[in-house]
Amino acid sequence: MLAVFVSPLLSSSTVYAAEPKRMIYDEAKLLDLDEIQLLENAAASYAELRETDFIIYTTNNEKNVDVVKLTQDFYDNKKLGYDKPHGNAVILTMDMKNREVYLAGFYKAKTLLDDGRLDKIRNKITSNLSGGYYYSAFSDYISTANRYMGFKPGVNPDNIVFNGWFQLAVAFFVAFFIVWGMRANAGGRVTVNAGTYANAGTSGIINKHDNYLSTTVTKKRIPKPTNTSGGGGGGGRTSGGHSHSGSRGSF
Repeated sequence: MLAVFVSPLLSSSTVYAAEPKRMIYDEAKLLDLDEIQLLENAAASYAELRETDFIIYTTNNEKNVDVVKLTQDFYDNKKLGYDKPHGNAVILTMDMKNREVYLAGFYKAKTLLDDGRLDKIRNKITSNLSGGYYYSAFSDYISTANRYMGFKPGVNPDNIVFNGWFQLAVAFFVAFFIVWGMRANAGGRVTVNAGTYANAGTSGIINKHDNYLSTTVTKKRIPKPTNTSGGGGGGGRTSGGHSHSGSRGSF
């Protein structure tokens, strides 16, 4: 008698789910698990929209490496990038030993998040970083970087004309004056003007003259712009040859 044994391993297929890309590297333990997951979700959502990875890296920096070098080596070693290894990415690095923060944009993010825009982002989040509100600061970093990437290079993304409430107010006043003008015209056309009761044959200017009084010159000192979070810095190039924009400051 011939016995046939069929292994269950041959009759079924094993499916391995792709591991979600990691974008929050909280080595300094500044966040709880729920906060990390919320930030991961937000970063993943915006990454699809901007084709750029939004990275957060926190470290206690026990070897006391400069924060810019930390960021550059992290990018090189982790091979970060949305589109490819060493591709589009923006990184926020927190050096808890020296209480410094550095933001860097690579490739697409270098263009759309230049030094000036990264300065703006850093200035927006510094007060929360100083106060220990790390989740709020990181959330603002991700959302603001995403919003800024929606503007062409050279445009001030904080210009009031791009503010939704301002645009709504302008639309309201335009609509108001259009309606007001329509109602005014509906009441009949006004035919009386300045010349209706004037006699052109007898009216005229008798005399005119100008009196010079004085000239006043006022001098006002224009203060130089200051950096509220004590930083600035700029971009650079990693050891692997990847150039980037940058903004550095303390908190």
